[in-house]
Amino acid sequence: MTKRFLEVQALKSLLGNRFRISDCGLRIAKPGVLKSAIRNNRVLKAELQTKANVGILDSRRVPEPEAMAGEEDVEAYASGIALRHLEALDEEFVDRALSLGVDSGLVLDVGTGPGQIPIKLALRNPSFIIHAIDISDAMLRKAALDAGQWGVDMRILLNRGDAKDIPYEPATFDLVLCNSVLHHASDPVRLIREMARVCKPSGALLLRDLRRPNRLICRFHLRRHGKFYEGKMKELFEASVRSAYTLRELRELVRESQVPRLETVCMGAAHIGFQRCSNCGSRISD
Repeated sequence: MTKRFLEVQALKSLLGNRFRISDCGLRIAKPGVLKSAIRNNRVLKAELQTKANVGILDSRRVPEPEAMAGEEDVEAYASGIALRHLEALDEEFVDRALSLGVDSGLVLDVGTGPGQIPIKLALRNPSFIIHAIDISDAMLRKAALDAGQWGVDMRILLNRGDAKDIPYEPATFDLVLCNSVLHHASDPVRLIREMARVCKPSGALLLRDLRRPNRLICRFHLRRHGKFYEGKMKELFEASVRSAYTLRELRELVRESQVPRLETVCMGAAHIGFQRCSNCGSRISD
């Protein structure tokens, strides 16, 4: 199956009966109509680009809401076996963050959720002053409670903030982090640019998110990595996997962002992401 065939199928599904489309190409009643239609319709252009670049075996991406705002979602994250598994994943993320060459200074966690990443960072490096933002008041309340219980609340500043419009001045932070937020973002390229905007030019960036498997292994992937969850948390996990990106799609988002020196990497079997070391940093092995 060629890329040309996929482009034609994308046009068929997007443009419907407005044009006469064959598998061999396009025939348009009026010259320039197709070009004008795509240029004047940003949504059409974005969908066409996505469908034309999709991998043959890629499963369909199902977008997820931007915010996890309910108390039920917070409780799901704090449940037994799920919490133990998430803590292990958070430790891996913190290990990677600490490997990027930033030993002190200001850190920002974008979409902090219940605040486990800032808490672990604060416990492992007392030289960090950590800001953490989220758009969910319920998550921020949980983060504040846990930070107090761990005795690091004086070094973690929690604020309500949107990843699409991070409420800080440019070049503020030495290290900017984002874990499991990208698949929620309605404008992922803007999120990447915002992370880079508030990071110092010599600072480090780290983003991790779930990986959407291809359709051949999707059921196996959900069983294997979803075995740690049950009930509401299992529902949240499966919905997040289906709304996540493939490595190919992430590379395209990074390319479109035009943020320099971002390295897209696989982070285990279930996660992908990108990182940028500080000027003096060393990288963790995959």
